[in-house]
Amino acid sequence: MSMKKKSSKVRYGRKSVPKRVTAKEVAEKLRISTMTVSRVMNKSANVDENTRRRVLEAAQELGYSPNHIAKSLVLRRTHTIGVVVPEITHSFFPEAIRGIEEVAYQARYHVILTHSAELADREKDAIMTLEAKRVDGILISTAQSVEDYSLYRQVIQLGMPIVFFDRCVGGIGASCVSIDDEESAQRITNHLIDHGYTRLAHLSGPQHISIGVDRLNGFLSALSDRDITVHQELIVEAGFHESGGYEAMKKLLDLPAAARPRAVVAVNDPAAFGAIRAILERGLRIPQDIAIVGFTDDIRAALMPTPLTTIRQPAFEIGRRAATKLIAVIEGTSVEVQDIVVKTNEVLRESCGCTPTKSTPLSAISNP
Repeated sequence: MSMKKKSSKVRYGRKSVPKRVTAKEVAEKLRISTMTVSRVMNKSANVDENTRRRVLEAAQELGYSPNHIAKSLVLRRTHTIGVVVPEITHSFFPEAIRGIEEVAYQARYHVILTHSAELADREKDAIMTLEAKRVDGILISTAQSVEDYSLYRQVIQLGMPIVFFDRCVGGIGASCVSIDDEESAQRITNHLIDHGYTRLAHLSGPQHISIGVDRLNGFLSALSDRDITVHQELIVEAGFHESGGYEAMKKLLDLPAAARPRAVVAVNDPAAFGAIRAILERGLRIPQDIAIVGFTDDIRAALMPTPLTTIRQPAFEIGRRAATKLIAVIEGTSVEVQDIVVKTNEVLRESCGCTPTKSTPLSAISNP
């Protein structure tokens, strides 16, 4: 009697996918309601500890995990927020992102981070990508090359919550979390005036960006309030980066020696870093020949050849407050459009010539 050989052919096809364990199966195992299982898995407070422990143990035994995709379809939420930052080399933004992520994590939201590199087209692409991924809301700090705000308006009209932080756009129906840039710039300028400086320059930010406008206005207000002459040739746009500060400072240094500024207020610390490089390349001393102050308190400020006096922006707190506001808008607990202002403080170091150093005698400080 002949034996029929088994075929050695390998059958190819789709791999079988294990059936996903449901909340109902966990509930049936424990003889409780699926709602109780859902409450435990969503970390609701109104479940006793014994039940919570039993549900978690059964879920682990059966291999159950919540289906977040199905949940997001039902709730029309993804529990994700998008963040658009203009750059990541400036220490302000990584610290602000840390504040954003901390709040998001506590509220059980995930963060999708995008980077516009100060380019309007790249920012537009980031916003459209985040909208396509159906994030629940977007935090934006505007790129310095953005001059057309129509996309922001369009996204808001579609019902997407937006909150701006640091670099804000007013009058379009979105909240903003920032510092009082004008008052802070006025305060740091007044600090220089209080120490006898009267020929002051400003390395400004772009005048279509809120912080560029406000910090210039603060600088001008300080001079006006103290009846100090404003020299237009001493106001040079530098942008927000070191290269711009370097080029802007070179223009000031190309003026005749008698026309040069005795002190400089930079729009931010990176611009100040570039200016410091230009000053030192000319063989000039800080603060003995030219004093300079910044704005941010970048991690590098204290490490400059002459440590930089600056305004400290509480970046973590700005990020934290921005995320808190956005999540409140998403969840409907705070729909009011607000301008939320976070306080700043001055950090006095040697670059302003206002604090004594080994190389700067007190007599030099009192007579800048």
